[in-house]
Formats: sequence, C-alpha cells, structure tokens
Amino acid sequence: MLPGAILLDETLRTIASARGIDLTSWRISSAKFLDAVRPRDELRVEHDSHGAGLIRFTVHAANREVASGTLSNAPRDL
Repeated sequence: MLPGAILLDETLRTIASARGIDLTSWRISSAKFLDAVRPRDELRVEHDSHGAGLIRFTVHAANREVASGTLSNAPRDL
C-alpha cells in the first residue's frame, strides 16, 4: 500500500513538472483519498485549471479513481 502523503507528494511533483510551475506558494485546498494504491499499480494524474489560481487533480490507477483534490494559489488566511 502506498501512503497517502507519498501519493500526494508525487502528484504535486507531477503537476509542477507538467505545468512548469513552482508550487511552493500554493496550498492544498482539498484532498480525498478514495481507494488504495497497490503494488504494481500504474498511476495516471490528470489536472486542469479552473480560473486563475486553481488547479483540480485526479489520480487514477487503471480504471479506479484513487485520489482527487484542489490546489489554490490564493494567499493563506492568517
């Protein structure tokens, strides 16, 4: 089983690389872990922009959705 924190970290790396952006100023607005990632599962990350400063992502293993979430470039509340 792949821990959720590692799945999320690799998802963020994939998004940053594909979009050519630095996500250090972004925050995770939401993240849901929907199914377990098993050994030898091949993962596919889909992501798209919804307005300025918002990226939604979905992680698939074969035909299963295993995680989803939203990234925001909005300033953090203090």
